[in-house]
Amino acid sequence: MPRHSTRSFTELTEDDLLSQLDQDALPRHVAVIMDGNGRWASRRGLPRIAGHREGLVAVRDVLNAFYLLRIPIVTVYAFSQENWNRPQAEIDLLMTLLEEFLHQERQTFRERKTRFFPIGLLNELPDSTQDLVHAVAQETGHFTDHTVAVALSYGGRSEIIDATNRLIEDVQCGKVPEGCVHETQFEQYLSTAGLPDPDLLIRTSGEARISNFLLWQIAYTELYFTKTLWPDFRRRDVLLALLDYQKRDRRFGRLPHIVSPQNGL
Repeated sequence: MPRHSTRSFTELTEDDLLSQLDQDALPRHVAVIMDGNGRWASRRGLPRIAGHREGLVAVRDVLNAFYLLRIPIVTVYAFSQENWNRPQAEIDLLMTLLEEFLHQERQTFRERKTRFFPIGLLNELPDSTQDLVHAVAQETGHFTDHTVAVALSYGGRSEIIDATNRLIEDVQCGKVPEGCVHETQFEQYLSTAGLPDPDLLIRTSGEARISNFLLWQIAYTELYFTKTLWPDFRRRDVLLALLDYQKRDRRFGRLPHIVSPQNGL
């Protein structure tokens, strides 16, 4: 295992940070709340559109960093259900940027054997956006090396309610025995079914809250909050988050002497 430098991580170069990482103790699944596009633009006297466009640059850079670090699953919070309350012009722009991103990254997903995995109420998206989202998901659905999950029109509470309602329907029609529901079974009704829970959740912009994101899935997730605004978040920031994660003692409710450093059990 690499030894941590006596200097603060923030003083190290990117190569130094990379050398400090324990490659055998990286998270399997990282979730990201990408926050701060509007404030980034406002501080520069720019329209919000500029912040969103620069935020898209950050998405590509960060996904590339996770890919090169061989972290197999990344989930990003791209558009919440609450975001529908924004001005229509901004919503239209965000949908346009999403479509641009998918058109531009489509080939990259295929080349890197990366599965595009959308979650959320996709039927609420504009028709053209829905069609593209479903097309890219179908094209890449057979890949298993890497997964990029993108939360669109997503809310953690509504996800749990929807999963509960569908489970009730299956109980009522006899597909699920009454009184036999357990956590693993319930998780199959969530939009993230088949994905492991996140090991690490990163939120940018200095806000220390989870904003209705993956409420069920982050029960034992390590939380990392940074003041860096999303458009400024880059590979170096990814490394800082991962190094902080590797300093954590993940106990999952158990006593320290019971937890295995190899698998967290």
